[in-house]
Amino acid sequence: MLNIALFGPPGAGKGTQSQMLIEKYNLAYISTGDLLRQEIAEETELGIQVKDLIGRGGLVSDEMMVDLIEKKIITSSDKNGILFDGFPRTLVQSYILDGLLLKLNTSLSCMLSLEVPDDELTRRLIERGKVSGRADDTEEVIKFRLSEYKDKTSPVIGYYQERHLYVPIQGVGPISDIFDTLCNAIESMLEKVWFNLVVSGPPGVGKGTQGRMLAEKLNFYYISTGSLLRKEINAGTELGLRVKETYERGDLVSDEIVIRLIEREISVHNNVNGFVFKGFPRTILQSYILDGLLRRLNMGVSYVVELNAPMIELIKRLDKRGRSEKARIYDVSTELIIHRLEEYNSKTALVMELYKKQNKHVVVNAMGTKEEIFERLLDTVQSAMKKSR
Repeated sequence: MLNIALFGPPGAGKGTQSQMLIEKYNLAYISTGDLLRQEIAEETELGIQVKDLIGRGGLVSDEMMVDLIEKKIITSSDKNGILFDGFPRTLVQSYILDGLLLKLNTSLSCMLSLEVPDDELTRRLIERGKVSGRADDTEEVIKFRLSEYKDKTSPVIGYYQERHLYVPIQGVGPISDIFDTLCNAIESMLEKVWFNLVVSGPPGVGKGTQGRMLAEKLNFYYISTGSLLRKEINAGTELGLRVKETYERGDLVSDEIVIRLIEREISVHNNVNGFVFKGFPRTILQSYILDGLLRRLNMGVSYVVELNAPMIELIKRLDKRGRSEKARIYDVSTELIIHRLEEYNSKTALVMELYKKQNKHVVVNAMGTKEEIFERLLDTVQSAMKKSR
């Protein structure tokens, strides 16, 4: 999702630019001002409280705003993302927004800040007051609102600067020029958005083959927990010996070991469009672990593809591989093969259910030639990438 916070002091032109942005990018528009004015117009209990606060130039409580924003978000699932106009206004609200978006399994893409000098802001607001008759556009209230902005809202800049999400935009000049600058900033940001893909499915379904082909085609970095573990085994490390014993039993390797290896891979590869994770996560706990690892980099799991094939076909493939030079330790017997398939059904299938609830999961038919499967998979992933951006 493309989630943007349009930032700036009263009179900076957020409303005008917001309308142009939501049309161009098909975004849901959440203007705290509009939401509050609707409550006032309908003369709700909340609206009566808000009217008094706005008349004095004060800020509405966070509890009030969260209720209104969450209600609006829930009804905007058909959009490519959300544009927030007038929120967050305080450091506390920045944390609140993170929490709200986390519930939607997404995050803020960027904060675009319209920069306008105080004298220009005052001129604009006085003119607006003459035209609209808004009670909060008198010179006395304007002075108070700009003071409130500097005292309470400006610290929000630091919050997003630390997360490399803050982008200042010159807010003086022709409306079309400002809009072009905003769009250029968004397009530049979209080019840097990482798309992180989990390729899952039962043993023998072809995750490794298809994952590597996707990574090469889309400039992703391919992370296979199995490959990383086999490297440790072949190198004869202490870690490798522990892994070998686990494999020989047909069990899953401990999370502690897998985390260490994945974290190492992520930290040294940052010149790609994203990561393809093959063989991870395999359990619910591992899905939480992966979320934690990615959130440290201001990322998350973008999409999950589950390759699917009939059980008999999987057994045939694994048995064939077990009798070839590509045989794995866990391919040596039918008993181990069946054990691994049962492990998948009992543990990893639950992970797929989790991603289904997050609307990040799709099943792709893994029957046919390698090329046929890849064509289906590539179409599915590229479609998801377009929607995410």
